[in-house]
Amino acid sequence: MSIEIVPLAQTDIPGAVDCVQKAFANDPYFRWAFNDPSKFNIQRNAASLAAHFQYGINCDCPISVAKITRAANESKTTDDIRLPAGTVVGIAWWYSPQAHSMTQSWSVWAQDWLLSFRQLMNNIRFLGRGGLNVRRYWIWKQVQQTAHDVIWKDPRGYYFCNVVCVDSQARGMGVGKKLMEDVMDKADRENMPCYLESSKGYPNVGIYEKMGFELVKEIECVDGGDVCKLYCMIRNPEFKK
Repeated sequence: MSIEIVPLAQTDIPGAVDCVQKAFANDPYFRWAFNDPSKFNIQRNAASLAAHFQYGINCDCPISVAKITRAANESKTTDDIRLPAGTVVGIAWWYSPQAHSMTQSWSVWAQDWLLSFRQLMNNIRFLGRGGLNVRRYWIWKQVQQTAHDVIWKDPRGYYFCNVVCVDSQARGMGVGKKLMEDVMDKADRENMPCYLESSKGYPNVGIYEKMGFELVKEIECVDGGDVCKLYCMIRNPEFKK
């Protein structure tokens, strides 16, 4: 299976949405935030993800996709499913660093409002948020912000890995590492730190540690008796010879 890492393009959005939905179907945070499966609307969720990917493109966020360039699977047995060329099998969605003292640009402000409008139209179209527990969403945002206030010590900001995932059929081939390195190498050249939050301790924390990340804090989002733990990790820039 030949795979290339390329910037997310408009035409990649449907494939990226599909990849994220498959990869996060059993994610602990996803199950916590969408805690009632009977209310989950996969079409509404897809529309929300598409709106966010469009926002990322419009804001020049460093978002990369891993795509199959040939249909042949060169490294696995004939029993494995062969994916057609052009299939998106991985996503790495980052936000660029934002300094504490930097005011939001007009273009980003406009995109924020446009995203809000698109989500409002999605709410009308699908008669709601598709099963998202809004209370839990805001609990998470508050816990996350509180953690950032404590552990984000670099005034220049951080490259923030918002989402990284790999299709199950492409795992074990180094796709996730390549997706991460696409921005980590850029961060190293710019002498900038990186940040991520993982909802899985094992094996994710160990995998990210091998990439240079350090576990700096564990946070918990609590609603009633349900708890979602997140692992906050920071990677300081590496100087390569």
